[in-house]
Amino acid sequence: MTDNGQIINQMLAENNGFITSEQVTDAGIPRRCLSEMTDAGAVVRVDRGVYALPEVWEDELFILQYRFSKGIYSHETALYLHGMTDRTPHRYNMTFPHGYNTGNAKKQNITAKVVLPKFYGLGITDIVSPAGHTLKVYDIERTLCDIVKNKSDIQNINQAMKAYTASKNKDISKLIGYAEQLRVKARILTYMEVLL
Repeated sequence: MTDNGQIINQMLAENNGFITSEQVTDAGIPRRCLSEMTDAGAVVRVDRGVYALPEVWEDELFILQYRFSKGIYSHETALYLHGMTDRTPHRYNMTFPHGYNTGNAKKQNITAKVVLPKFYGLGITDIVSPAGHTLKVYDIERTLCDIVKNKSDIQNINQAMKAYTASKNKDISKLIGYAEQLRVKARILTYMEVLL
């Protein structure tokens, strides 16, 4: 195996069996090395610009976020990633900045939300996917505001609010601050008064 192939294998090992063509280019390795490894069966192309070891489970959440890098997991998908709901999403929710063309995302079975740039960056955090990859997701306080604002399924909201109020990691002042900015303070306070 070439030196470049060994470097790519090392990168695959560090990234839970996944690598992107962008990472290979950033490492100064020609992209044709990925093509050669694909032809040899050493890696599998799972999507445009995303490669994996043949034995690795596909991480759909990671692949979608790679394809739609401006998309932040939000709403019910964020609840799921934070462990605040027992419902596995059948469609993923992603939020994009206003002006982003969401047409391709919608074709990929993504429920695309669009927000003003001043709200887009509010509460972005990293979380590890069930397959072990780092994803961009809104923190739980922002997510609670989003599902209340979006008038999501009432059972989902109640379950998430109960789980949040019982959590040791809750940050009520952050929640109220977000709620004020996103104009859902009255509704959030109603839930908090009942549950706290």
